[in-house]
Amino acid sequence: MRKKRFDARRVALCGLLLAVMLILGWVEKQIPLPHGVKLGLSNSVLIFAVYMLDIPTAFVLMFFKVFLSNLLFGNLGTTFMMGLAGGLLSLTAMVLISRIRGMHPVTVSIVGGVCHNVGQILMATVLMRNQVILSLLPWLILSGLFFGALTGIVATMTMKHLKHMRF
Repeated sequence: MRKKRFDARRVALCGLLLAVMLILGWVEKQIPLPHGVKLGLSNSVLIFAVYMLDIPTAFVLMFFKVFLSNLLFGNLGTTFMMGLAGGLLSLTAMVLISRIRGMHPVTVSIVGGVCHNVGQILMATVLMRNQVILSLLPWLILSGLFFGALTGIVATMTMKHLKHMRF
């Protein structure tokens, strides 16, 4: 009986985290920023999942966030592929670097922010067959550094307050 209760709590937590990610994604869309720049607020939820849940759960959350946000706010074409490429590269890099002893979540988030932008630009270059898109990369790397640090700070503060909870 205990196992079923734990599974139900885990599913409910994942649903809640996914809802938070979707809401944060919607909030991001309301903030006017230069072309291609995003705050990456939902990245803080993924960092939480990497550190406080498990890696498979983090990947499932990332996939559903990309899929549902494109279904609700975008399209399931080019933007879905770009979001998935950015999400996969970002989360893979965050998982790998988070396993290094003493690596701070803010650093993990910065790496994730930069890798997300790199993944999206590379996918856009492939899909649109246009090398000019690569010229956005320096600007997007800088924004990934800055906003990655910001979301890492948010994730660190959140995890600090929730460290006593069992997930």
